[in-house]
Amino acid sequence: MPNHKSAVKRVKQNRKRKIHNKYYAKTMRNAVKKLRNTTDKQEAEKKLPEVTAMVDKMAKKNIIHKNKAANLKSSLTLHVNELGKEQG
Repeated sequence: MPNHKSAVKRVKQNRKRKIHNKYYAKTMRNAVKKLRNTTDKQEAEKKLPEVTAMVDKMAKKNIIHKNKAANLKSSLTLHVNELGKEQG
């Protein structure tokens, strides 16, 4: 249990930030999942920049690691590019 006023405030701030970060991380994971489940190439190409921007923002705010963001973007781009090969 914190003994100083500043430590009490820090605990409250950390709790609030944890909830905030969890919400945005979950939102990002859902967007990635939707993009991976997309089978239409045109729809996937439209969603890719939005999801990529979301992943970049999460990495910038240290909600996810920058290498994880790079790996996610790379795998999603590969997925979208593969969609065209399957149909064509």
